Amino acid sequence: MKLSHLSETLIGSEIVKLGGEIREKIRQGERIYNFTIGDFDPAIFPIPKELEDAIVEAYRKHFTNYPAAEGNTDLREAVRSFIKDEEGLDYPVNEIQVASGGRPLIYTVFRAICDKGDKIIYAVPSWNNNHYTHFVSGEHIVIEAGAADNFMPAAAAIRPHVQEAVLLSLCSPQNPTGTTFRKEELEAICDLVLEENKRREAGRKKLYVMFDQMYWHLTYGDIRHYNPVSLRPEMKAYTIFIDAVSKVFAATGVRVGWSMGPAEVINKMKAILTHIGAWAPMAEQKAVAHYLGNRRAIKNYLTHFKSEIEERLQRIYAGFVLLKEEGFAVDAIAPEAAIYLTIKLDLAGKKTAEGTILETQADVTAYLLNKAGLAVVPFYAFGASKNSPWYRLSVGTCKKEEIPEMIGKLKEALQLLEA
Repeated sequence: MKLSHLSETLIGSEIVKLGGEIREKIRQGERIYNFTIGDFDPAIFPIPKELEDAIVEAYRKHFTNYPAAEGNTDLREAVRSFIKDEEGLDYPVNEIQVASGGRPLIYTVFRAICDKGDKIIYAVPSWNNNHYTHFVSGEHIVIEAGAADNFMPAAAAIRPHVQEAVLLSLCSPQNPTGTTFRKEELEAICDLVLEENKRREAGRKKLYVMFDQMYWHLTYGDIRHYNPVSLRPEMKAYTIFIDAVSKVFAATGVRVGWSMGPAEVINKMKAILTHIGAWAPMAEQKAVAHYLGNRRAIKNYLTHFKSEIEERLQRIYAGFVLLKEEGFAVDAIAPEAAIYLTIKLDLAGKKTAEGTILETQADVTAYLLNKAGLAVVPFYAFGASKNSPWYRLSVGTCKKEEIPEMIGKLKEALQLLEA
């Protein structure tokens, strides 16, 4: 080991690797339909004008000093009011922690709860749970979810592992799948957690749930968002929420996020963040506090924003349905939430026009990028098995006119393959 064990054993990001290949192709003048980025093109999806104006005004008022370590009181009050009105959850300000987006909050949840060797349960595909478990030297308890479960972990799969676990990481709507928990399934998971914590003797670590609901505003059609505490109020003692402005307001670069949870966990998260210094900037905190109070502006923004996202998801989904009906080895799950579409490209084993066999799913990914200019993220980049034919397609940078072009290029590439 030349450096620390952590740094020497950290797994590189497949998404970053793929992103490098895409940038090089674009630099060389190739036409790439880039659906890999879990972000937004501000030219297509700008942040709310009222939020933008509030940020500019906060800087003009010279709100450029350190914020409070736990987040400014006015912002935590605004979050409390917003979440209570919109989701029916009531948390006092001392049970709300603000940071620079969701990532430092997720990191500090793992750090506050988990010790070396502790069992951590998470599903795959999912975003970064494998890396955060590695950060704390935890034991990976991996539940591989599939299409039959809408790529959401089922209580039956979790049950055998709860007795020794200290953290259960859940996300709904899910990144990368854009799917959600059904009410009955999340209730069953909550009941498992409550049963297990009642069983544990005093002085022993409890089983906590980290519930990442970053995309909870972005649900479509009849899909409803559910959370553990609303379904089972007793879960309030064991649930730590992760939330932010990042996705709901297309504000990934604004860097304001918050956690809600039991005070004993939130206080430890605050202490860790004090040393890391991953605070949301003062001006952005002031602006978000102001904007969260403007419910009318928020409603107007979300009405338009959700409509535009859903239209893109539905149009791409319809394209995949047609390709499937034409006999191509593709599929997709109907859009439910977030900015993602789960698509299937079951092409491993097929032969290209050049006579090359697509032996692995990585070969499939490369073929689609080279022949169709289609860049999507394989589920194996999110911890799923290497031979999984499923992919995440993100529409945050998608122009509507690109959709028929992309579907056409994909069809041409599929037609060149032999069984």
